[in-house]
Amino acid sequence: MVIERVQQTIEERGLAGPDNPVLLMVSGGSDSTALAYIADELRKRGVLGPLAVLHVNHQLRGSDADADAEFVRQLAEALELPFFLVEVNVGAIAQEQGENTEAVARSERYAAARDALESLCRHTSHPVSDGRIFTAHTQDDRVESFYMRSIVGTGPGGFRSMRYTNGAVARPCLDVSRQDLRDYLARRALDVEAGEAKPLARDASGALWREDATNAHTDRFRSYVRHEIVPKAVERNPQLLDVLSRTMNLIADEDDMLDALTKKLIAEQVKWDNAEDQAAGCVLAPAFGALELPLQRRMVFEVLKGILGAEARIETASVDAVLEGYADGVPVSGYTNNIQGNLALSANKHGLRVEPMDTYRARRKPEKGDV
Repeated sequence: MVIERVQQTIEERGLAGPDNPVLLMVSGGSDSTALAYIADELRKRGVLGPLAVLHVNHQLRGSDADADAEFVRQLAEALELPFFLVEVNVGAIAQEQGENTEAVARSERYAAARDALESLCRHTSHPVSDGRIFTAHTQDDRVESFYMRSIVGTGPGGFRSMRYTNGAVARPCLDVSRQDLRDYLARRALDVEAGEAKPLARDASGALWREDATNAHTDRFRSYVRHEIVPKAVERNPQLLDVLSRTMNLIADEDDMLDALTKKLIAEQVKWDNAEDQAAGCVLAPAFGALELPLQRRMVFEVLKGILGAEARIETASVDAVLEGYADGVPVSGYTNNIQGNLALSANKHGLRVEPMDTYRARRKPEKGDV
């Protein structure tokens, strides 16, 4: 059963336990609606700690968005769970900042989740570090991300696609499909109709979940992959979701091993100007140049993430520019460059320094190649 598979994922992956308060991000779609019911059942079994529901109204779909919020409110009420509703005018923010609407929506959604999780932990007397945020991403979402990255390219470990955990965020439904969750909702409705006393919410039209009409459009990249590419691949292999999920997990196992090695090497060969504030910059040791190229790429990727921030999209050109600061296994004395985020690169026999351009200019001395 779906509940057992989700429980197995939670326990085997260590996503959460009975001492972890869990905030459920619920849009009202089939996946997140099913997650809410499943999480409530697992709470009753003692698998999960206290729960709460968060819905973020992006105010992008007028009355339909309001109806989504009302449905999720009724769902939380049926489950007798605390309900957080956050309304954000994503369109206005995106226009003001000149950013992509979907990117702004995601950023605002997770900012709201962090605030709501802090409130949940405070009210349940748990440290925030114990809190978890559950999203309802499924095998389908993971496979879609795989194909999207296949089309546009990706960096180290990118083909593992979605991680089961990313900080406080956990994805307990990555081993089940969207259809599995919809079948679960249909069975639950039949059980209720048969007289079983189970909480069940329906929208004004009687539907078991809210359908976002924009999901049917193919003018957005993910929707295009979802409706045009994945179905054709499934025609070729009906077991595609399970097969590709296993493949991505194999990639993830190797990626985790390389990640651990990368972190070890960074600790040995990267000297941060300020360990508490990595944005201040760092120096890569001369020995960095003797490492295998795949490890160098991973190290540079992580170093730039540390300086530019976890949400930054590290450009391949930036990684290559850092690597060009080494030749024949040693730093190229006198090498300088300017990369994304207005970061300055400069190298001499002591290694290669990565730092904000303002810092580089303020620190620069008459001696050529000073690091």
